[in-house]
Amino acid sequence: MTHHQNNEIKFCPYCGTPTQKKIVYEKVRVFCPDCNWVYYEDPKVAAAVLVQQNGSILLARRIFNPNKGEWTLPAGFIDAHEDPEQAAIRECLEETGLEVNISGLREIISGREHDRGADMVIVYDAEIIGGILTAGDDADEVAFFPLDQLPPIAFQATRKVIKSLIQKNNPS
Repeated sequence: MTHHQNNEIKFCPYCGTPTQKKIVYEKVRVFCPDCNWVYYEDPKVAAAVLVQQNGSILLARRIFNPNKGEWTLPAGFIDAHEDPEQAAIRECLEETGLEVNISGLREIISGREHDRGADMVIVYDAEIIGGILTAGDDADEVAFFPLDQLPPIAFQATRKVIKSLIQKNNPS
């Protein structure tokens, strides 16, 4: 997985000196030879909601690449200093028009799937408390799908949540 090699930090954000690389805490990191600032890449964290209704789950179809035209749980990045539950509620409202209440933490899924993706996705269980089902933001369609009639799914994280739901519903 390439981690931002093509848009690396070339100048120190504090003093403007061209950066260099050295090993810091057992990893090659960008640093400033002038003021000794070291760049530590923070993880990108997303929040998602799993909304279930009559045996179906709420999915949103992506407008943008990667995976344009495929479906995913309503989700998005958590802003700095934002409560992850609030981020999940906000993203659900932006993408689906539905107001939800978080009813529990379902799962935390790690692993960046693509360069612009999240390093971890916090998936919450949620129930609808208001709003009208309408696609918005980076979704062009939203709908409920029965677990046995799913559309093409965009990401591994969504697939993992669906797989565990199906296993829970059909214990062998």
